[in-house]
Amino acid sequence: MPEPGAEESIDVGPIEPVWLVEATYAPDAAETRVPFRAEHIARLRQLKRRGIVVEVGAFVDVSASIIILRAADEQAALDVCRSDVYLRNGVWVELRARAFGRVTDGPAGEPDPARRGRADDELRSG
Repeated sequence: MPEPGAEESIDVGPIEPVWLVEATYAPDAAETRVPFRAEHIARLRQLKRRGIVVEVGAFVDVSASIIILRAADEQAALDVCRSDVYLRNGVWVELRARAFGRVTDGPAGEPDPARRGRADDELRSG
């Protein structure tokens, strides 16, 4: 039994370093995104299948999107978002990236390493 006040050793499992990008919508984004939405979502689904995007979605008030992705560094994470149709067409007006520690399921729950990509791989492949 541990001494009172002594911390027990808890195995927290692996923490995956990823990037969380917040993409702020323009005030009129609910209307201006309509012609670009199908292309935007198709690209994000492709990046998820390739293992580059971990999770993505938008706040229901259309204030911002959150993209969690694997990238070598902040620049690579931002570059993925800069090449999105939403930013190129003024639907997103600002991007911010922060390093994020993603709690994983551990070795048994991890995705197949062959499917795990990184944003810098995406940029090289075009």
